[in-house]
Amino acid sequence: MNNYKNLLSPFTFPVSGIEVTNRAVMAPMTTFSGNNDGTTNDAEVAYYRKRNESAGLLITACAYVEKQGKGFHGQIGADTDALIPSLKRIAAALKEKGGKAVLQIYHGGRMSPPEELPDMQTVSASAVPAERPGSQVPREMTQQEIENTIQAYGEATRRAIAAGFDGVEIHGANTYLLQQFFSPHSNRRSDRWGGNVTQRMAFPLAVVDAVKQAVALAGRPFLVGYRISPEELENPGITMEDTLLFVDALSKKELDYLHVSVMDFWAGSIRDKADTASRATLISAKVGARVPIIGVGGIHTPADAVKVLETGIQLVAMGRELLMEPLWIKKVTENAVDQIETELDTNAQEFLSIPAPLWHGLISRTGWIPLKK
Repeated sequence: MNNYKNLLSPFTFPVSGIEVTNRAVMAPMTTFSGNNDGTTNDAEVAYYRKRNESAGLLITACAYVEKQGKGFHGQIGADTDALIPSLKRIAAALKEKGGKAVLQIYHGGRMSPPEELPDMQTVSASAVPAERPGSQVPREMTQQEIENTIQAYGEATRRAIAAGFDGVEIHGANTYLLQQFFSPHSNRRSDRWGGNVTQRMAFPLAVVDAVKQAVALAGRPFLVGYRISPEELENPGITMEDTLLFVDALSKKELDYLHVSVMDFWAGSIRDKADTASRATLISAKVGARVPIIGVGGIHTPADAVKVLETGIQLVAMGRELLMEPLWIKKVTENAVDQIETELDTNAQEFLSIPAPLWHGLISRTGWIPLKK
């Protein structure tokens, strides 16, 4: 167990003062398993309850803040007060064993499936489609829509607080709306919401402000994190230079953490193969003394997690590992690392409490998760 002292040490988030008992984080993973009206159901709640001993900090699948931003079939919502009882079910299930529960809040922008939207029309910073086959040309958001969406993030935060969550994670990564406003590919605006790199920060920073305002009214400690993708392949696209300016601005917003979304923690630039420095460690070097960093990507074993923590990164997130092993951090704590499951048993869906839509996706997605048949 001594080999995992850093991983098992508690951590106190500097702004909220909330403490977690260890440095492991359950990464947000889309379940595709909610109801059509944005509510959760027994199968999804059981999935979360099964994993409430997998890590100290537990982040949900993303919840849309507006129906116009719904990004997946079976996605939960946080866009109306009628959904607070549903959100309460998830928060309660995650917190039963002492973990801290965070609701990830989200808007899909131009990446939303049109068929999931009220008017079947995606929206974004500008009328520029994603560089993916069959992508719809989004409608450029009006000034009023932008202001309404900023407010929607604040309202979703208020609902997360009412539902008993310990925090929210603002999903500003993975090509979704907040990233679309920051990106020179998807944001070609000439008003206050677009232009140079500083102007393209305006929308995501306004969202952070709205979330923080909701938290200020809560009267209790509450985490606010932000998830970011460091680069884009598109040209023009987000560069590491852009991102270092952006995280500097984010670090001044008194966030509890930045969650750096990459496929491989140790990988270098996706834009410049000659640049081999880890994106997360570059961000940590820039702002890690001011805002804690969550590292993610290719962290499979406790030894992998310790290696990441040794870089100065404060927390480590895992996704597929906690699908296969719901007791991941519990087994590390009990010095039973050799008992951690490293393959998904294809006969164990019921035991693992994985809802059918997610299960079928895992089994059919060759190579993403190791299978034991």
